[in-house]
Amino acid sequence: MRGKTAEDKSLLELLDPVAQASGYEIVRLRLMGGEHARRLQIMAETPDGEMIVEDCAKLSRAISEVMDAADPISGEYTLEVSSPGVDRPLTRMKDFANYEGHEARLELDRVADGRKRFRGMLAGVENDNVAIDLEGEAETALVPFAWIVEAKLILTDQLMKRGADERAARLADTPQQTPEQED
Repeated sequence: MRGKTAEDKSLLELLDPVAQASGYEIVRLRLMGGEHARRLQIMAETPDGEMIVEDCAKLSRAISEVMDAADPISGEYTLEVSSPGVDRPLTRMKDFANYEGHEARLELDRVADGRKRFRGMLAGVENDNVAIDLEGEAETALVPFAWIVEAKLILTDQLMKRGADERAARLADTPQQTPEQED
């Protein structure tokens, strides 16, 4: 899920160590576009789930150095490094555990219970399965992580509040400059 195509997965193999050495984890990588005007989109965050503008710039510089040296993409492309955002894709088992209690949409690579798409409240993880409480069903469904091809949080008031609370906590932990320090 972190990479869709063989080319994406190859780039992940090259760039995961770069991100880790810089203190980040790649959440998702996509190389999009045709032969011209391609875009390499990388969503990343720190191990504790943060990613501010300065982090994006730092990781972008580290990735650019390796990409320039290795030259794994033929032709021109634009590198875009960003935070996964509040309504983020869920690509790792830890994402499903971290966002337990939030609404998500899952798409599978096969039919299960007569459908490929599921929407419900994340209920954590169990072994190699994602637990999800589906609307109108009494029992929690266990979906094998390996079957999930796409998963994303649904933007809700609860998720927005979590994002605002996390941002407020980050700001409270950041030393504030006084006007004298800015000169």
